[in-house]
Amino acid sequence: MQEYARLVGIDVGKKRVGIAQTDLLKTIASPVGTFSPEEALSEIQKITENASVEKFVVGWPLSLKGEEGSATQMVNNFIKKLRHSFPNIDIAKVDERYTSNQARSLMIEAGVPQKKRREKGRVDRIAAAIILQNYLDSNS
Repeated sequence: MQEYARLVGIDVGKKRVGIAQTDLLKTIASPVGTFSPEEALSEIQKITENASVEKFVVGWPLSLKGEEGSATQMVNNFIKKLRHSFPNIDIAKVDERYTSNQARSLMIEAGVPQKKRREKGRVDRIAAAIILQNYLDSNS
């Protein structure tokens, strides 16, 4: 494990991709933003140019029963693009069930107004941070 390198969390959706990153000590995940799938790869490129990135942590959208489906195939296609564009960066898949609900709950706790909580992009980037923080917490 590289001492001073970031992890980048990615929440892939059909229309939007939420991106988060850790601090250099890999203790806290913070949302970066929400992008179209095409913009997401160029945003990830910018992140890798500005800091060393050790690993991509990608949300793996299993069904409530823990099964793979069409959503996992879509994410797998995105992972293939990541591997092609960044062959030297490891990729971890993390179960992302319930992260969108957790993101909404966090926004309620933080006092985010209901109108802003409905913004899908806001949920996606917070979900990416939750995916990444869950990975950090389970691997520390």
